[in-house]
Amino acid sequence: MTSQDLEAFAGWVEDLMRHRGYDIDSPRGGGRSRIADEAGVHRAAVTRLLQRQSMPDLETTRRLARALGVPVRDMLIRSGRLTAEELADPGTRPAGLGTVTETGRRPTLEEVADLLGVPADRRDMFVRVVGQFLPDEGRAGMGGRLPD
Repeated sequence: MTSQDLEAFAGWVEDLMRHRGYDIDSPRGGGRSRIADEAGVHRAAVTRLLQRQSMPDLETTRRLARALGVPVRDMLIRSGRLTAEELADPGTRPAGLGTVTETGRRPTLEEVADLLGVPADRRDMFVRVVGQFLPDEGRAGMGGRLPD
């Protein structure tokens, strides 16, 4: 990762934060603390990113994506961790949906929501709505997993 990559990514995240109403510009605005709290990450990780000192780790990136309401896929591509070619196109069916995973079970609706980048604040609604379209026998006892 180059300093230009970090600069571009941090600038993009800053724009998202400002657009979402986080006051990250004034010292007493509280925006950095608020986004850190809402994302469940350390304030220092947010500060290091905004000061272009370091790229957040994968878990912090995932949590920031959810808090900012953007797909994790976009964060990973923008951060330079993965390319669009390395990630499945969101217009195609992600690997594992409706198929048995390498663990020998079908993914839960929560896991499907994660694969699709559904924001955390909309996850419960996603599970309820999608669950309505599954056959009752497929949902029974599956804890939200997709049916056979």
